[in-house]
Order: sequence, then C-alpha cells, then structure tokens
Amino acid sequence: MEILFWLVPAGVVTLVTMLWVGWWGREGRGEVDRETAARRLGEALGREQKRRPGYAVARRTPDRSTGVALRPSRMRPTVLPTLSEPAEPSTAPIEEEPPTGDRRAS
Repeated sequence: MEILFWLVPAGVVTLVTMLWVGWWGREGRGEVDRETAARRLGEALGREQKRRPGYAVARRTPDRSTGVALRPSRMRPTVLPTLSEPAEPSTAPIEEEPPTGDRRAS
C-alpha cells in the first residue's frame, strides 16, 4: 500500500484541475437566447450556397467490381529492327558465338 503513495500528488492535481475546469466552464460562455439563435440559423440557411471551384481533371468513373482481382497488363519489351544496313558486306568469315543457353532477365 505504501508503494502507491507516489500516486497521491498526481491524483490531487487531477482532482483540483477537474474542479477548476468545472467552475470555469459553469457560466454559459457564448450562449445566446433562443430567438437570436433561431434568427442566426434562419440567416445561415437562407444564404445562397457558394460553390467551390472544381478540380482541373474530371473525376474518374469507378470500375465495375467483378469480384476477381485483375492486375493491369504490363508492356513487354520488344526488339526493334535496325534501320541502317551495313554499307559494304564484309568478306571475312563470320565467327559464330557459342550458345549461351536460355538466359532471360528477371
């Protein structure tokens, strides 16, 4: 039980703070009578609604859910043929490269 005495100062501060806030907030700060509140509400509801400017891009239409998760297709790299042809065919024998197997980039 003696070990819990260190909680007493924190409890006292909390209790005093609660009492002070309760006393400080007891007066109706910012409250007005019913007629003034009703008049202000009528003015606010009667005002024309201001429209905010729209976004620069049109809103996307939502995709229809089919219940199946689909990933977007990826573009696969393609090899384009060269446009320039060799100026003069070489008469030297062409050496073939040894086969390197099926190597793919991952």
